[in-house]
Amino acid sequence: MLDNIREAKIEKLQRLIAAGEEAYPQESKKDFANHHVVEHFDELLEKQLTLAGRIKSMRVMGALAFVHIEDESGKIQILVKRDIVGDERFDLFANNIDMGDFIQATGQLFITKTGEKTLQADAWKLLSKSLLPIPSEFYGLKDTEVLLRKRYLDLMMNAETREIFKKKNIFWKTIRAFLDNEGFFEVDTAVLEAIPGGADARPFVTHHNALDRDFFLRISLELPLKKMLVGGFEKIYEIGKVFRNEGIDAEHLQDYIAMEFYWAYGDLAQGMDAVERMYKQIVKNVVGEGMKTEYDGEAIDWSGEWPRIDYFEEFKKETGIDLSGEVSVEELKQKADQLGIKYDAADGKGRMIDTIYKKTVRQRLIQPCFLTGHPLEVSPLAKKDPADPKRVLRFQPIACRSELGNGFSELNDPLDQRQRFEEQMKLREAGDEEAQMIDEEYVEAMEYGMPPAVGFGLSERLFSFLMNKSIRETVVFPPMRSE
Repeated sequence: MLDNIREAKIEKLQRLIAAGEEAYPQESKKDFANHHVVEHFDELLEKQLTLAGRIKSMRVMGALAFVHIEDESGKIQILVKRDIVGDERFDLFANNIDMGDFIQATGQLFITKTGEKTLQADAWKLLSKSLLPIPSEFYGLKDTEVLLRKRYLDLMMNAETREIFKKKNIFWKTIRAFLDNEGFFEVDTAVLEAIPGGADARPFVTHHNALDRDFFLRISLELPLKKMLVGGFEKIYEIGKVFRNEGIDAEHLQDYIAMEFYWAYGDLAQGMDAVERMYKQIVKNVVGEGMKTEYDGEAIDWSGEWPRIDYFEEFKKETGIDLSGEVSVEELKQKADQLGIKYDAADGKGRMIDTIYKKTVRQRLIQPCFLTGHPLEVSPLAKKDPADPKRVLRFQPIACRSELGNGFSELNDPLDQRQRFEEQMKLREAGDEEAQMIDEEYVEAMEYGMPPAVGFGLSERLFSFLMNKSIRETVVFPPMRSE
């Protein structure tokens, strides 16, 4: 069926070419966006205009052909009349131009008897001939997998999808503008790393032919940026792609955009204040003044003051386990068994605490808040709390059971850092593929002295959360299984 349609379209293309029409011309003309013409219709009534776009609907009625063309801004109707363009040009248009083709039309504006703003064409030109049929606007595309795999069709047919990516542009622009206004300096660091660091994640591996060595695609932006603090920069940030070779779900992808900032001489309280103000500005710019969104059936209000939630207190409430005391891996696994929580046999204490927390404490956190005071075992790059060495100075913005960022008072003690890396390596040797590796270059940089700093990171998960979509739905071309 599809092959027959394609063959018919190719025949039309050949007839157009035989008639002297250039099927894919290099030059085109477009005086205004369609939306501008509709909005300023009265001002443009007497003028000769050229408009362009993709044909989204077409009706041929005797000596008249009505088409709607669409550009990025919207649609407008074009009327092609036999007695104006002539028999030859009208027949060529009516018999060989299809929905999906790009055309330009030159003429003057008028309003039809039905009240529709229309350009009556004195001339038309083919800009691009489509060889496959576009989905009908009435029936559309319903299969989510097809929409994601052939996102260009989703974008072509659904204004709502195009609006998502316009809002995503606003999302990143807001973050940049906020950080720039706060005095941060944007930098760009390498994607290829000798040692992946800054997070617990399984990396992708690639081979560098010129250097004849393997590299990892970065799993976070963190360590190079903190080396820049050693080098003298004080307020820096980066927005860039990171890559994690792990599972796909509503909140996780293998490659995604992240932002991290580092603020020398800033502390945890200043970091939380800045993050709360930044998130509220993001919500305001992306979803509007109401400051309310919905996610997973829950109404979220971002406008109020965000409470601080203590990790240890909430963990004890939900599990009965006091993390301030001596807690063994076996005790945590017994509790997980009681609660029906799955885990890997190789999981160490930090991984077990984190797994149980995600299935208990996090499930109760609905309205925006900051989770603070995490256990040392789950935070290998955060500074210890001087009031309690079992805790670290860390905060996470959380809403509707989702972690929407991560902040630390950054560890700048190189001896402590080496010890924590060594603990991570023991977990890695025991089978934990996401445990961090020792990065000797990073430790060496720290030994030259790194100032106290607060750091924070977020990813485009926050945007998908605001849109009440899975993260795959808010990525233009997400990775897919082969067909």
